[in-house]
Amino acid sequence: MVMAIIILSIIGLISATLLYVISRKFHVEEDARIDEIESILPGANCGGCGYAGCRNFAEQCVKATSLDTLLCPVGGNEVMQKIAPILGLQAVEQAPRIAVVRCNGSCENRPHTSHYEGAHSCAVVASLYSGESNCNYGCLGEGDCAAACEFGGIVMDPVTRLPRINPDICIACGSCAKACPRHIIELRKREEPRIYVACNNKDKGIIARKICAVACIGCGKCVKSCPNEAISLTDNLAYIDDKLCLACQQCVEGCPTHAIQIVTTDNPNISIKEKEAALC
Repeated sequence: MVMAIIILSIIGLISATLLYVISRKFHVEEDARIDEIESILPGANCGGCGYAGCRNFAEQCVKATSLDTLLCPVGGNEVMQKIAPILGLQAVEQAPRIAVVRCNGSCENRPHTSHYEGAHSCAVVASLYSGESNCNYGCLGEGDCAAACEFGGIVMDPVTRLPRINPDICIACGSCAKACPRHIIELRKREEPRIYVACNNKDKGIIARKICAVACIGCGKCVKSCPNEAISLTDNLAYIDDKLCLACQQCVEGCPTHAIQIVTTDNPNISIKEKEAALC
């Protein structure tokens, strides 16, 4: 019994010594600037920066040789300006962004052809079938995007069953975009007016229009009307590059299906068709 205790004590002592030697040999001093940067960050841990929380973002900032591609969406340019002197780097001013919903398939524009009864999750519905309106690309209306937003910046409209972005709350963290199985939510420049194609349907024109009255039919009129070549047409779907768009609105006026949206402060998510109806 005594011998067993002695042997175990020796083994314990040897193990402790080995652990001590290994810990000293492989010990890595953590850069004190990480804690300093983390204290400046808002602590939302939203992942909008592309990293696993504020701590990881602070680590990436310390490792970086340039801050050009790094941005805390919650703190914005103001926070990056505070981080830059700590690292001896320059913070490049980046244009504020906001989430937009690239679908205008409301109940009026895209009539439902079936009724879904099951788990209220877009991810579940997307894995089962095309949705209640037979559109393989549009919003499924179950609100995964709203549930993913930690700031309450997105809600489901009870009338249209489409997501509504609150510009006063949205900080462009991208959580809603990641949660959408149809990828209809996109981060774009916050500056107004925001002009984009509110459709994600890649079907041929006659099929897309049959499903939704305001679908992009891939006619290319917007592409031809753009003076700055900001619009491209791929797989029967037009797309407006917000980096090139001059907001001249020529594409909006020429779109035969009113698939292109104009968003302003006064009209936070309104199409030309809705504007015309409001004037009648």
